[in-house]
Amino acid sequence: VQLQACGGGLVQAGGSLTLSCKASGFIFRANTMGWFRQAPGKEREFVAAIRWSGSMTYYADSVKDRFTISRDTVKNTVYLQMNSLKPEDTAVYYCAAASRSGGIYYSHAYDYWGQGTQVTVSS
Repeated sequence: VQLQACGGGLVQAGGSLTLSCKASGFIFRANTMGWFRQAPGKEREFVAAIRWSGSMTYYADSVKDRFTISRDTVKNTVYLQMNSLKPEDTAVYYCAAASRSGGIYYSHAYDYWGQGTQVTVSS
């Protein structure tokens, strides 16, 4: 059971980054894939989620209309396209997988986590 996240980096405000999360070993049991982030000194917060089948998407208000979550069921990969980045988007971003359908806005609903990738947005 592994989630491998990558794609983070340093970008100027207003720029774009795309994160990817490769899932292996269990994907047939995953109901929802999500992205969370954690800034220094802050709690981990929900960013976006997508149902593995049906592709319904969910976003935090702070990223709505700027970020887009998508998934490729052939590659078993989830993406987070981040546009119009702001300094307050700076955080370590984590992908996660939930086997159940409920509570997807909360980290405790997720069973599996990737290692995190750093996103830094300079002003």
